[in-house]
Amino acid sequence: MVCPCGLLTRQEEPVPLKSISVTLSICEFVAGVSATLNYENEEKVPLEAFFVFPMDEDSAVYSFEAMVDGSIIKAELQDKTEAHANYENAISQGHQAFLLEEDDCSRDVFCCNVGNLRPGSKVALTLKYVQELPLEADGALRYVLPAILNPRYQLSGCPEDSCLTMKTPVVPLEDLPYTISMVATVSSQHGIERIQSNCSLSPIEYLGDNKTSAQVSLADGHKFDRDVELLIYYSEVHAPSVAVEMGEPETKPDSLLGDPVAMVSFYPNIPEAQPSAACGEFVFLMDRSGSMQSPMSNQNKSQPRIEAAKETLILILKSLPIGCYFNIYGFGSSFEAFFPKSVKYDQHTMEEALRRVKLMRADLGGTEMLAPLQAIYGGPSIPGHPLQLFVFTDGEVSDTFRVIKEVESNGQKHRCFSFGIGEGASTSLIKGIARVSQGASEFITGRERMQSKALRALKHSLQPVVEDVSLSWDLPQGLSAKMLSPEQTVIFKGQRLIVYAQLTGMMPPAEATGDVCLKYALQGKSFENKVAFSLQPKHDANLTIHRLAAKSFLQTKDMGFRETPASDKKDVLKVSIECGVISSYTAFIAINKDLNKPVQGPLVRRDIPRPFIFCAALMPRLRGGGAPLEASSCPDVLQPRMSTHYLGPDKPHALGHKKKKEGVFLQKTCLMMDRPHPPTNRTNLEIHQPVFEDNHLVQLISLQKADGSWDLNEGLALVLGMKLEDIQAALPLKNADSSSWATVLAVLWLHANGKPMKCEWELLERKAVAWIHLHAGSARQVLVQAAITFLKSPVDPAVFAL
Repeated sequence: MVCPCGLLTRQEEPVPLKSISVTLSICEFVAGVSATLNYENEEKVPLEAFFVFPMDEDSAVYSFEAMVDGSIIKAELQDKTEAHANYENAISQGHQAFLLEEDDCSRDVFCCNVGNLRPGSKVALTLKYVQELPLEADGALRYVLPAILNPRYQLSGCPEDSCLTMKTPVVPLEDLPYTISMVATVSSQHGIERIQSNCSLSPIEYLGDNKTSAQVSLADGHKFDRDVELLIYYSEVHAPSVAVEMGEPETKPDSLLGDPVAMVSFYPNIPEAQPSAACGEFVFLMDRSGSMQSPMSNQNKSQPRIEAAKETLILILKSLPIGCYFNIYGFGSSFEAFFPKSVKYDQHTMEEALRRVKLMRADLGGTEMLAPLQAIYGGPSIPGHPLQLFVFTDGEVSDTFRVIKEVESNGQKHRCFSFGIGEGASTSLIKGIARVSQGASEFITGRERMQSKALRALKHSLQPVVEDVSLSWDLPQGLSAKMLSPEQTVIFKGQRLIVYAQLTGMMPPAEATGDVCLKYALQGKSFENKVAFSLQPKHDANLTIHRLAAKSFLQTKDMGFRETPASDKKDVLKVSIECGVISSYTAFIAINKDLNKPVQGPLVRRDIPRPFIFCAALMPRLRGGGAPLEASSCPDVLQPRMSTHYLGPDKPHALGHKKKKEGVFLQKTCLMMDRPHPPTNRTNLEIHQPVFEDNHLVQLISLQKADGSWDLNEGLALVLGMKLEDIQAALPLKNADSSSWATVLAVLWLHANGKPMKCEWELLERKAVAWIHLHAGSARQVLVQAAITFLKSPVDPAVFAL
């Protein structure tokens, strides 16, 4: 028996993919990426290899080529149906063929096929893409190289030809049979302050007098246990700018690729404003699938996702304004609502919601988001209270475009704020539902806190709506701007706004300039940002701005292979093929017909394994103790069952029949944490209570009342570390309200002990200070000074706006 050599899967099959090398170039806020997949066939038979991998959904993939025995074969972008037929025809004739396509069901999953890889041959496949880098709240630009592709929950109607239905083998991280390397160059005319990463990097080399460029690379031995993330901080605050790029001379005029294209970036300085009287209806849709029991990251003592979600909901419930309406939904294979419809926010409804939050578990099976969304949108609207929807999920769904389309069809009556939790959350889903509803999206990975990002979004949602947003151009006669980006109707404080426009008509002389002006209104006041720019277009061989403009256009029109309206399909195909940017209707194909002789013999299929973070219970099976696992083994990939439950006051747990069916889940092989809970006589609340007991900040916040005040009781005394009778004795005024005294003490404690988390308690602290102003009256100043002395607090009394 011949012992197999080379890299093997768990089935002891050689793996043709040997390494992935990435070259990254970041200039200002645009990234250009070249990724090369190196294949080698060490077997004695020809192979057909399939590799499914994640991509950020904002990536504009514009080039695909193969290097075979020193010769480069450039791929052509074709109609996907035609590309598939050409690929099958080529390999049936013994030609080498290479196919790259975006998944039919999700914009952030790609599949690369290598057909007729001859024994002993080597092939290097290179794909290139460009993307805008998102702006973080602290001013950093964020680049993510996705490395984790979690299994997506499969609906019964999911198309069989989707990449997501392929039974891709998964292996432990240390056994992954290929490596990854990345080299990055960063440049900015403003200078680079610093670069941070969640992964180990080589020493950063800064170049230029003012650190205008830098080079860095991923340290050797990177494991696919997390997405590779870079945070780039430039030395100066981002300023508005306009870049004009020359079109391709050989292309016919009036086409997107033939005309110059302008990329406009604004950083509107929207002033802080008091929330409007119409508070809104706030609905929170929380993922409670089995995968939410996984840790937030693979780092030691990382908090389970569901516990971070519970803390987040407690903070949110304490931060909501009196008079608004709210509801909380949990979803998995089924979904549950706290209340049959949104209720008015007061002490009673807040306490009931808090009780149920503490009972929440990741016990609802798979990940089906469409049905709860339809239930939320189908409910009656509340006059004067616009709907604000907050979606929290690890993003493991397969019907991405259906979900996005549902949100888009209701986009005029609400805004959606979406949060991707943990490594591998679907960027297509999270960004897509926020984009079509004029909301905002966030991703929470590594050591980042879900709480702070959620509270920042809540703060955005409470701000008065920016109205009458418009963009106007002042261009020389004979030249006009055709917008390629969707109309912007909502702008948030701290948000960057990027728009693309095709410049059509006669380009003026080199010295000519133009103006573009962003106008908007806030609480009756008008604001405008104007930028002057040169109309001399710059040449870029990669046509970066044109590709990004095409991607922006495609994101508004392309709703997937099955969900895109027929009226938009023609435009999607035209722009995609004309600009060379892949879409759900197109695919790259390269065929090598220059072989000395066609490949003979039947092809052997090889699926490239991908990494997955496994729970400890499964490791024996992966070490040879059982059959190899596939991605479809995850509990989130079970066949769905859809039902709706309202958890009334007498039903704090899931309904009885759920328990009956729980065995179905437990008999399945699980890659996540969807497994039986240990026998115990304690209640569900008692099991999870330590999360709140160990955190004094969360404990203090839990004690706050809906109106913003605190009662003087043993719970507050415990947080303050004092005896209740001593606190009562220190009350400076005999006739003063004890709640006013307790609330002043609580606010001082927050400022003294919770400063690093201020963004998480800022809103509820505002409620407390407002309550003090309203109820303490003339005693306010005396209470504050006495409390500072009593606590020996260094806090400035100005926090109470005295």
